[in-house]
Amino acid sequence: MGEEEQPTLEAGSPVVDEEHVQVPFPVLQGECVEHVGRVEGAVIALSSYRLHIKLKDNVINVPLQLIESVECRDLVQLHLTCKDCKVIRCHFRSSEQAQDWLRRLNSVVRPPARLDELFAFAFHSCSATLPAERDLHEEICHAGEHVRGRFKGEVQRMGFSNHSAWRISDINNNFRLCATYPEQLLVPSWVTDKELENVASFRSWKRIPAVVYRHQSTGAVIGRCGQPEVSWWGWRNADDEHLVQSITKACTMDPAAIKTLNPVITNGNEEAEPPMTPSQKLLILDARSYAAAVANRAKGGGCECPEYYPNCEVMFMGMANIHSIRRSFQCLRALCAQVPDPANWLSALEGTKWLQHLSLLLKASLLVVNAVDRDRRPVLVHCSDGWDRTPQIVALAKLQLDPYYRTMEGFQVLVEMEWLDFGHKFADRCGHGENAEDVNERCPVFLQWLDCVHQLQRQFPCSFEFNEAFLVKLVQHTYSCLFGTFLCNSGKEREERGVLENTCSVWSLLQPANRAFHNILYSPHSETVLHPVCHVRNLMLWSAVYLPNSAPSTPCEESGASYGSPLVSPEDTPPGYSLDLKSLRVKNKQGKKKGVLKLLTSGAYALGMHCHLFPFPLCRNCGNMFCASCCDQKAVVASQQLYEHNRMCQACYGHLRPSAVPSALPPADLELEKPITASSN
Repeated sequence: MGEEEQPTLEAGSPVVDEEHVQVPFPVLQGECVEHVGRVEGAVIALSSYRLHIKLKDNVINVPLQLIESVECRDLVQLHLTCKDCKVIRCHFRSSEQAQDWLRRLNSVVRPPARLDELFAFAFHSCSATLPAERDLHEEICHAGEHVRGRFKGEVQRMGFSNHSAWRISDINNNFRLCATYPEQLLVPSWVTDKELENVASFRSWKRIPAVVYRHQSTGAVIGRCGQPEVSWWGWRNADDEHLVQSITKACTMDPAAIKTLNPVITNGNEEAEPPMTPSQKLLILDARSYAAAVANRAKGGGCECPEYYPNCEVMFMGMANIHSIRRSFQCLRALCAQVPDPANWLSALEGTKWLQHLSLLLKASLLVVNAVDRDRRPVLVHCSDGWDRTPQIVALAKLQLDPYYRTMEGFQVLVEMEWLDFGHKFADRCGHGENAEDVNERCPVFLQWLDCVHQLQRQFPCSFEFNEAFLVKLVQHTYSCLFGTFLCNSGKEREERGVLENTCSVWSLLQPANRAFHNILYSPHSETVLHPVCHVRNLMLWSAVYLPNSAPSTPCEESGASYGSPLVSPEDTPPGYSLDLKSLRVKNKQGKKKGVLKLLTSGAYALGMHCHLFPFPLCRNCGNMFCASCCDQKAVVASQQLYEHNRMCQACYGHLRPSAVPSALPPADLELEKPITASSN
C-alpha cells in the first residue's frame, strides 16, 4: 500500500471484530494492521508496530515494544504497563472481548526471537524499496556527519591532537580486545599496546581505563573503566597501576594546566575562581558504596587499593545498583498510576526514592566537574562493569563542563560516544533484545540520566539549545524500536547485525534543522560550567514523561476521561514554551493601578525566572506585551498598514507567517502523529 492511500480494511486485511470499523490511522511503510475492534467509547487497532486507541477527542498511540506487560482486571479491563512509566487502562464491553485482546497483546508484547523481527528493520526495508519513498528514505535513514565522524572530530575539538602526551590506540580494532568498547581509544602516549593487553586482563570485562574528555582550560581529563579484579586474594597489576599514574603524568605535561580557570556559573551567580596549583593526585570515583565494592571481591571484583595507587584518591559515591533503581521506578510508576491523593502525594513520592537517586547522581557528576574544572585534577570513573552508573556520571559531567554538548549536535555526539560506543546494554536494559526475558536485567538507566538532563534544563533554561520536547521524544524512541539507534548491547553487536545499514537513525528526527525541538531561551554565547543545586528539594518530578495525564484510560461507563497522545504534534508549540494567557498573566505590583499585565512564557514561569528584568515591548499586531528575550520575531502587519518588519509576539508571528514555520517532524514520524479523522458508522 502506498503512503498516500487511505487505510481501509482490505488494505491490511486485519481481523475485524465488528462491521463498519475502519483502521483509525495511516500506516507507516512496513506496518501491517492485524486487528481492529471497538471498546467503550473508542476504536482499538493492533498493528505490527503499535497499539492505537482512537477516542472521541484524542488518541492513545503506544509502540508495542514500549509495553512491558498486560494484565486483565475486573474481567472487562486491561491494564497496560509501559516501560516509560505510563499505565493505560482499556475498558471492554464484555469479558470475552477483554480476553480476546489480552491474548492478542500477550502474543506480541514480548522480546523478539530474532533481532530483525523488530519493526525498525521492516520500516527501513519497505521505505528503501518503494520508488516514491527512496529519496525520503535517504534523508531520514542516517545520522549526520558529526555523528559518523564523532571520534576524530572530538579528538580535534578537545585538543588531544595538539599534545604529544596522548595517542590514539587501535588495539581494539575489530573489537579484538574488548567487545563492549569502541575500536579506537585515547591513552597516554608512552603506554604500549602490550601493556594495555595486560591491563585488560585485570579489569572487569576487559574495560581498561580510557580517556574520554579533556578540559581545554585546565588540561585535566576524565577517564572511565570497569572495576579492577582484585578478588579476596588482593591481586594487583603493575601495568594497570602504571596506566593510571600515566594519566596523571600526561595531565601535568599539558600546557593548559597552568592557565587560570574560566568563570563558573552556580545556578545564576557568576563568580571568578582564583588560580590553583594542579593537584598531583588523580581522583578515582567509584559509583558504588564501599560495602558494595568490598562485596564484589567475592565475585572476583573489588576496588583500587590506595597502597598500590599512591598518587590517587579513591571516593565512593554510594549510588544504588540497577535492581534498586528498578524497584524505585516501579514504585514511581505505581504512584503515578493511582488516583491522586493530594494530602499524601509528597510523602508517597519521597517513598519511591526516585528523586533521591537523581540527587545522588547529580552530586556525583558535580564532584567530577569540580575536580576537573576547579581543582584541575584528572578523574577516573567506574562502577562494577562500567556500563550503567559510569556513563551516567561521565556523560552528565561532560554536559555540565562543555557547552558544545548542550547543543543538539553535541548532545547527539555525547549519547553516541558515552552510551553507545562504550557499550551500555540497551537491549537488556530496555527489554527489546533477542529473547531478553530476564526482567532482572531491565532497568531505566538511560531514562534516569535523561531525567537528570531535564533537571539541568530546569535550573539553566538558557544553556541548552534543545528543549524538553527533544528529551521526551528521545525517551519514547529509546523503547519504540522504530529506529535502530538503541538496538543491541554494543557497537560490535550492531555492526555484526548490520543495524546501521538496515535501520534508520533517531538523530534524523532530532536534527538541528527541526525547529520544534529548539529552545527559544537558548543563549549560544554562554561558555560557562554548570553547577546545579543537587538537593532533593530543588528537583521536580518530570511530569511530561511520568504524568502526561493522570490515569490514561478509555471511557468507563459515564466517565469521559481521555488520554492524550504521548507523541508531540508538529502543530503544537513544544511543552514548556507555549503562552497560556489564562494562567500566566501576572500582574506587576507597580502596574496594578495602570492595569498593565505582563505575559510570561510558561517555561520561564515554572522555573521562577524574573522576566520583569527583561524589556517588554508591545506586539504591533495584537497589542499585548511579550518578553523581548523570549521572542524576537518580526513580520509585516498588512491589516494595520505596517509594511516594514515589526516586532511581535510568537503567537501573532506564527499566524501571520505560517509558511515560515517548518514542519516539526520528518514524514516518517509525522505520519505516525498527524491528526486522525476516523469515520464511525
